[in-house]
Amino acid sequence: MEFEVNGARRAVDVDDDPAAVEVVRDRLGLTGTKLVCAGGVCGACTIQVDGEPRVSCLTPAVVLAGRRVTTVEGLAGHPVARAFAGEDALQCGYCTPGFVVEAAAFFERWRAEHGRTRPGREQIADALAGHLCRCGAYEGIFRAVAAACAGAYDTEPTGGRAQAVPRAEAPEKAGGSARYTTDLRPEGLLEGVIIRSPHAHALVRSLEAGGRPLVPLLPPDGVVRYVGQPVAAVAAPDRASARAAAAQVRVDYEVLPAALDVRQARTGEGPLVYDDKAARKRAPGSGETPQLVPARWRGNLRGPSAMSKRPAAAVRRITEARSRYPERVVEGVFTTAAQTHTPLEPHACLAQWVDGTLRLEVSTQSVKRVAELAAERFGLPAERVIARAVHVGGGFGCKMGLTSDVVAAVELARLHGAPVRVALDRDEELTDGGYRPGTRIRLAMVADAAGDLSALAMDADSDGGVSVGGSVASLARFMYGKAPRRLRDFDAVTHRPPGAPFRGPGGPTMCWALEQAVDEMAHRLGQDPIALRRRWDGNPKRHALYDRAAALPVWSGPRGGTGRFRRGVGVAAANWLYFLDPATEVELTVEDGIVVARCAVQDMGTGSRTVLRRAVAEGLGVPEDRVRAEVGQSDAVHGPTSGGSRTTPSIAPAAADAAARLREALGAGDVAARLDSAHGVRVTGRRPRDRRGFVTPFTLGGIAVGRGFTGSVQVAEVEVDTRLGRVRPLSVWNGVAAGRIHEDRLARSQCEGAVVQGIGYALYEERRTDPATGRVLTENLEDYRIPGIGDTPEITVHFHEEGFEHVPGGGVGLGEISTLPTAACLANAVHDATGWRPYDMPIRPDRLLEGLGT
Repeated sequence: MEFEVNGARRAVDVDDDPAAVEVVRDRLGLTGTKLVCAGGVCGACTIQVDGEPRVSCLTPAVVLAGRRVTTVEGLAGHPVARAFAGEDALQCGYCTPGFVVEAAAFFERWRAEHGRTRPGREQIADALAGHLCRCGAYEGIFRAVAAACAGAYDTEPTGGRAQAVPRAEAPEKAGGSARYTTDLRPEGLLEGVIIRSPHAHALVRSLEAGGRPLVPLLPPDGVVRYVGQPVAAVAAPDRASARAAAAQVRVDYEVLPAALDVRQARTGEGPLVYDDKAARKRAPGSGETPQLVPARWRGNLRGPSAMSKRPAAAVRRITEARSRYPERVVEGVFTTAAQTHTPLEPHACLAQWVDGTLRLEVSTQSVKRVAELAAERFGLPAERVIARAVHVGGGFGCKMGLTSDVVAAVELARLHGAPVRVALDRDEELTDGGYRPGTRIRLAMVADAAGDLSALAMDADSDGGVSVGGSVASLARFMYGKAPRRLRDFDAVTHRPPGAPFRGPGGPTMCWALEQAVDEMAHRLGQDPIALRRRWDGNPKRHALYDRAAALPVWSGPRGGTGRFRRGVGVAAANWLYFLDPATEVELTVEDGIVVARCAVQDMGTGSRTVLRRAVAEGLGVPEDRVRAEVGQSDAVHGPTSGGSRTTPSIAPAAADAAARLREALGAGDVAARLDSAHGVRVTGRRPRDRRGFVTPFTLGGIAVGRGFTGSVQVAEVEVDTRLGRVRPLSVWNGVAAGRIHEDRLARSQCEGAVVQGIGYALYEERRTDPATGRVLTENLEDYRIPGIGDTPEITVHFHEEGFEHVPGGGVGLGEISTLPTAACLANAVHDATGWRPYDMPIRPDRLLEGLGT
């Protein structure tokens, strides 16, 4: 079959009836086209056929015969591609090529009909409705498409200078040349497939592959504990052959009774998930530190783990208040559904053994940690394992550690003596890729006669399948003063897939209950909800945010109504711990007049590459084009995991220290001029200690706790359709107190995306499993709905940049704090509009209509 691709005639064999995406990616090597959902839902694989956008995962390749095909690579230099880079309309970049291809087609139509006028948000949202960005970079996409259509990017930069972009790698991502783990194809590559358990609980008696090479992936006791748990893996020259080989593997299962009812697990009853201490120690963690706080087990119930403060006094005050002044008691049971991480690049690892060294190309948030764990797991010296993650297509907490794709790829590569890649399909990602556990939270709160918080009690049952480490109630210790509080966390363990840390683990869940209770208390006391929070909250950084929020026109504007559409405005607040990795280093080497900055950190869309480059350039006083940042390689000097909002506050001070050391090494005079004669000069900078030190005297898993809390106060405006039960967010104001902002545009994008993920948590996302079998039912992006561009309200981000002067560089992380209050803020807005309090999340139409009695 012959057709034209990006202006060149190409011929391919399509006798095996492939999809267009396979031809474009695997046979033509145009990997800017990404395969994500394989169901025409996400838009990442969009190409143009005779100028019209089409999803290539659902388009048979034979349809392309004789046609003109354009991929993102063919749009290099297009105004839309330049606008996406210039307006920072991306984060991880995995979805970006699909957006660019679709937006370029819209650009041509718009220009033909409207000339250089600026389209509105509705027109852009309608045009890009078939595309998903899990990072939530929609505000930047709105700006980019509007600016391109209006002519702001019609001409290329002149004078031989590259266009200045906020994000260092943006041109690569917008142009499709950025290579992710799923895009790499070394000579002799084999594709690996994981064989997974169809049973929720079973003992594997034997594995029979019919003479084919196979690697087992079972735990030491040979027991599988959830549907989808890895059992074994096979490899073949292509994915179809690997699947066929997997289908031939025979597994002899002794099926065992399964604990699938979380209500039963909360009582400790049901068939045991872990029947001895050794098995319990192997339980995966759904939090950052899964079993840091010890807790007893009673059957399938683990807990409580407690972070209480004068708990007996709290219980006594609540008990007395129920009988003496019940009007000042707020109680309720709040529930949340599980929220799946859903990074658009799935878990993926390409492993190969080269002269006794294990080399890993892996989609991870922690190249250094993966290399360390791999060395330990496979009995290798640390220097014999190198992990690379040049570009990572999202993670949000689920890509930390030695995940099953890494183990399978390494074992298969050793078995076959060839490079092997294991990349999860979308159904595997949605089944076994991680999720924020669902919860049931029982809360009681009391105010005293003066209207101050008198006592708080919170019991949180986390439903994380076979995982443990729920830390929901414990986070309520740090908000609203020093009133007595009893805070207890429990894990209700079942034979279902494990949860994993997800952007602010436990935080958005805790806020869902606490911030609605505070809002209810304000109504009970007849006080303004912002004013009450300000009085209860002693943090001066958040005081500044409350003052800003109270002055917003939307807060004092009209609301409510009696018709079909009702408007409401809500507020919620949150804080978050300041984390860092004190061991972080940055190495600077002068190479041919360029300063190369290296650190074993990775960039999954958070901008660490850009932060590193600009911190060095600023410290040296040289233009940014004299600095190149190289990240994502484990054999560089120590860098932090991209998680826990610790990346920027770890690498920026280390980069500044390295720059100061290099200036000293170069001697007096103009640094830029001296670089040309300084080839080979090398220095290493280290992350300085904070003034007054850290809260923790040691690190745990690369984390230390610094002094001070970040804060967020959000105000949301919603429209509630009381006939159809739909909630439409109209605007969100996100005030963030995290000290100095190192990269303003990138920081705003992070905060905007955090709000979008919070909207998904509040309104749409709900991981569901079959109660009879434990199988995940929401295993595709049609059934598991994440927010699209049309779901995005107007988001305004305000930074309060004071309060962290004791930190080198003056700023800390903000990727997590910005998502904590969003769901509760929307719930309070719904209550403001309707008078109905949403205790169960997501706020589905059926729940809303039932609550309104319609």
